[in-house]
Amino acid sequence: MILRIKKLVPHAKIPEYKSQQASGLDLYASEEVTINTNEYKIIPTGIGIQLPEGFEAQIRPRSGLALNYGIGVLNSPGTIDSDYRGEIKIILFNFGEKEVKVHTGMRVAQLVIAKTYKADIVEGELSDTQRGTNGFGSTGD
Repeated sequence: MILRIKKLVPHAKIPEYKSQQASGLDLYASEEVTINTNEYKIIPTGIGIQLPEGFEAQIRPRSGLALNYGIGVLNSPGTIDSDYRGEIKIILFNFGEKEVKVHTGMRVAQLVIAKTYKADIVEGELSDTQRGTNGFGSTGD
């Protein structure tokens, strides 16, 4: 499959796989942003993408940012639909105890490409199961 990428600002960095078998492409910040503790900010990447129909891009956190700074992706995983052509932006949240400065060119998230399926929607009764309507915590801790 081909992932077409367009720089929307000249200094934007093109996402890249950091190892031969990496599942996610690293995404880079295109602006400097400071995130105070218990605060979230939108981080622009300066890029747009074109996915083939039937695929989505998922925005996922980077483990190094989580471990070292307490930074996570607020709506993880974020979804980019195949018909979206705008700038990719990431909502980062600072769970840590210190402000974090996001620098231009800093790796801030991962982009994972996944196949999607469209369901045929049918309204009606649902089949019975052993679990039934038992929800949160009903299968154990």
